[in-house]
Amino acid sequence: MAKNKNSAELNNINGAEETTEKISSKSPSRRGRPKKNDKKTSPSSSVKQKNIDQKIDQTKLYDKLDPETLINETIDELTANARAENRQKNKTAKSRKTAQTREKNTAASSTKKSRSDDNKRTTRQSKKSAKSSSDDITAEAIQAAQAALAAVQNETAPKAKKRGRAAVKPTVRIIPLGGLNEIGKNVTVYECGDDLFIVDCGLAFPDDDMLGVDIVIPDLSYLDKNRDRFKGIVLTHGHEDHIGGLPYLLKNINVPVYGTKLTLGLVEGKLKEAGLAGKCSLNVVRSGDVVKFGCMSVEFVNVNHSIPDACAMAIHTPAGVIIQTGDFKIDYTPIEGKVINLARFGELGRKGVLALLSDSTNAERPGSTPSEKNVGESFTHLFSGASDRRIIIASFSSNIHRIQQIVDTAHHFQRKIAVCGRSMINVVNVAMELGYLKIPKGMLIDVDAIGRYPDSEIVIITTGSQGETMSALTRMAMGEHRKITVTPNDFIIISATPIPGNEKLVNRVVNELMKLGADVIYEKMYEVHVSGHACQDELKMMLSLTNPKFFIPVHGEYKHLKKHAGLATKMGIADSNIIIGSIGDVIETNGNTMKITGSVPAGKILVDGLGVGDVGSTVIRDRQKLAQDGLIIAVMTINSVTGQILAGPDIVSRGFVYVRESEPMLAEAKRIARETAESYLHPGLTEWSSLKSKVRDALDSYLYSKTGRSPMILPIIEDVRSTVE
Repeated sequence: MAKNKNSAELNNINGAEETTEKISSKSPSRRGRPKKNDKKTSPSSSVKQKNIDQKIDQTKLYDKLDPETLINETIDELTANARAENRQKNKTAKSRKTAQTREKNTAASSTKKSRSDDNKRTTRQSKKSAKSSSDDITAEAIQAAQAALAAVQNETAPKAKKRGRAAVKPTVRIIPLGGLNEIGKNVTVYECGDDLFIVDCGLAFPDDDMLGVDIVIPDLSYLDKNRDRFKGIVLTHGHEDHIGGLPYLLKNINVPVYGTKLTLGLVEGKLKEAGLAGKCSLNVVRSGDVVKFGCMSVEFVNVNHSIPDACAMAIHTPAGVIIQTGDFKIDYTPIEGKVINLARFGELGRKGVLALLSDSTNAERPGSTPSEKNVGESFTHLFSGASDRRIIIASFSSNIHRIQQIVDTAHHFQRKIAVCGRSMINVVNVAMELGYLKIPKGMLIDVDAIGRYPDSEIVIITTGSQGETMSALTRMAMGEHRKITVTPNDFIIISATPIPGNEKLVNRVVNELMKLGADVIYEKMYEVHVSGHACQDELKMMLSLTNPKFFIPVHGEYKHLKKHAGLATKMGIADSNIIIGSIGDVIETNGNTMKITGSVPAGKILVDGLGVGDVGSTVIRDRQKLAQDGLIIAVMTINSVTGQILAGPDIVSRGFVYVRESEPMLAEAKRIARETAESYLHPGLTEWSSLKSKVRDALDSYLYSKTGRSPMILPIIEDVRSTVE
């Protein structure tokens, strides 16, 4: 590059010299006499032109100099040269006049005196003319210098403009499609130009009012509309709220997936269940690896969590580095794997982090999250106190660290391990296959074989720590499990904290287990669970290490995001640089500013059985109404030709009132329905929707006046016109 630059400068100098030669060739030599047809040129003109050309050459070579300074220097130099030349000219003119005077000394004294006066006048006029010439030359030189420098500035202006455009960074957009103002279904879109990728694609569990719904996944229609730019998916770890929605996305849009070995092992099991085994591109990465998506690249950074192989993402974009922590905590004594890579976060912070998207789940909790090793110590104490009773432990199926500690403690107390629950069995098999879970040979037995061993030699690891309706522990509590029956000789440990909203379900399961005589241990009684999420001190450390310009709290309800934003303010981040967004918000940044500029379609898709999205708000509302007030069905048979009621109406009640105790009210309802229908019927009527609406309104008004409840009312009309004809 230096060589090319020198060549360019040399060419500019040669070009300037050629220009100077052409100009000077058109003017006579200073010592030669001009021809008659030649225009007389002042010697100062060549000096002026030469100086101007030199300044032009210097300007081309040093185009970074301040133009105003360069103009001033040029004017000063040209003015000084012009005055020096004028002084020399005056001196020469004076000498010539003196010689002429000496030659004419022989003339008459009278003529001498007259000529002497003339010489004096001539000298005064010459001085005056010389002074005027000097001023003209100086003004002309200044104008020429300014014009020349203006031309040079016009040449260099496009270069400066080009440099200004290069300083503007491309716009990067961050679009959370889930995980804000809620727990679960985490998915975040990053896009720049024609490149787009997402971090995670999870699911959420249904709320209490989502009757009959199995799971909730994010609305991914934005990705479908931009499938041409969709480059791939990166995964932070293998929990359901980060990978559970992948099968539903990959069925529609098949893009490469990148994650650590255990994470993709769990994803592969989900894809098999969805019939996508071998049809998707799963790419294993390790901590420290970098995956490139067009103009952006993603660096995987090791963190600690309640599952091995968890990573944060350092996203290198044209606008700057954006860090998304995923779920994390700082555990200096992890069960498996390395300590969180704090050094890398600090290094990124020193180089400059544009924005930090950090886990907010435990933002309300002061201090630091305890180490997972604390749970192992509690297990040892509880196992020793269980004596000869059978031990049943419920935990998250994906918490492999917890399962490993249960295995180690059971091995110490010479107990066999049985695994119960479909998701628990799947995770244990994957973890054992990949080497993340180590169970001594002969220690793992099938659930069907637990009857062959005394209770004092058995430990059952099961699902159901969140009180899920169909989980193994819930079915045990309700007496519905086919293979395991809870007895007073059972010692049950619930090794988990209820997810917000699941407290009632967990309490119900605990109560039912205690009614069966079992001894139940849960988190509030002993330290049988520690969180996998960072508390306030750890969140502050992450903010301090990365030192981001902008901060976006993620992964939590609004109260969690707000609390985390408050921590960032205390750490010195300006309130104007903290963004609390909502799902669907478009957050744009060019490296200098960051703001919400719009929104995209986002929300919830309800999955009920095999149906995805076919259960909407209307269906949920009908289910809620049925659950709250029940159903009334009014059935009648009508001849549309004659407009007569041939049979009915019959009133059927489901979930509204007990029929035997409400016969008078139902008889009156039957009469009201018949009178309403007869008042509307006429021969040839075929529009039944209006008739159904009138019957529904009449029954609703009557039943509400009697019970204060509004059941769902479903009129059914059977037309027998074809039979009559």
